[in-house]
Amino acid sequence: MGSSNNNDGGGKNVPVPVPVTNTSTSTSPSFPTALIAGGLAGTSVDVALFPIDTLKTRMQSPQGFIKAGGFRGIYNGLGAAAIGSAPGAALFFSSYETFKPIIQKWQQNSDIISDNPALSHMIAASIGESVACLVRVPTEVIKAKMQTNTTNASSLSKTFKLVLSEKSTIPGLQFTGGLYRGYGMTLMREIPFAMIQFPIYEALKKHWTNEYRQGVPVNPVQAASCGSFGGAIAAAITTPLDVIKTRLMLGADKDGKLYDKGAIDVVKRTYAEQRSLGVFFSGVQPRVMWISIGGFVFFGAYEGFKTTLSPILD
Repeated sequence: MGSSNNNDGGGKNVPVPVPVTNTSTSTSPSFPTALIAGGLAGTSVDVALFPIDTLKTRMQSPQGFIKAGGFRGIYNGLGAAAIGSAPGAALFFSSYETFKPIIQKWQQNSDIISDNPALSHMIAASIGESVACLVRVPTEVIKAKMQTNTTNASSLSKTFKLVLSEKSTIPGLQFTGGLYRGYGMTLMREIPFAMIQFPIYEALKKHWTNEYRQGVPVNPVQAASCGSFGGAIAAAITTPLDVIKTRLMLGADKDGKLYDKGAIDVVKRTYAEQRSLGVFFSGVQPRVMWISIGGFVFFGAYEGFKTTLSPILD
């Protein structure tokens, strides 16, 4: 763009755009705006790309792709996804947008890497994921059982009853049954994912704003591209964690033997199936495709809804 040039071809001085350090998310939206925009964006992507998620889950299932359903009934579990996606995404973004400026202010006051915004993005995203998983995990547990055609999981109500009848993995919360099976493992997947994706997303938006738009914040489509790229990288890197999470949530191996000794037990038994680390990258192709496309839809929708709602709610 030539923003570093101080004059034009005729030697006349021209205004030089001053790079800005903030992006379109620098002024954080209000809590209601982030809550509603996040919920609408989450529902949009989860419903639109649900079949790809089903194929990924079946590829990671211990019973194998074909026995888990193959290409049949790829919308099994859509109801659970639709019910859980809006509150999960809403909780994430309202928490992320709320804590990001708080952490940035703390960085500046404490002089802790105050010139590097990646730290605030990672911490805020981690907090957001921790809160969102309170809704996301039960949704994922029910959805995964329906996607893989688990016995007695033919409908949303039957699957919910089935999960509630399982032994709780949380001491003192027996009434939750298996709803929070794999909660810790999900956090171990989601937090590294967010710590990779969001700094990339925010850094790309900042670079695009400063270098190619003369300080004008990126539009929703450009923000969507940044989110898609960051998501694809994070998805590939965290696939092994996703495989372990999926199997924990399904609750048993291909022979029906329960995964009752935690994530380490899942890792050992999963590796024993093929004696190859490749098994931990099962479903990596649909996962990367789903999250890269989904990231484009998700971040584009979020930025678009945020732009629309901010004048009304902020």
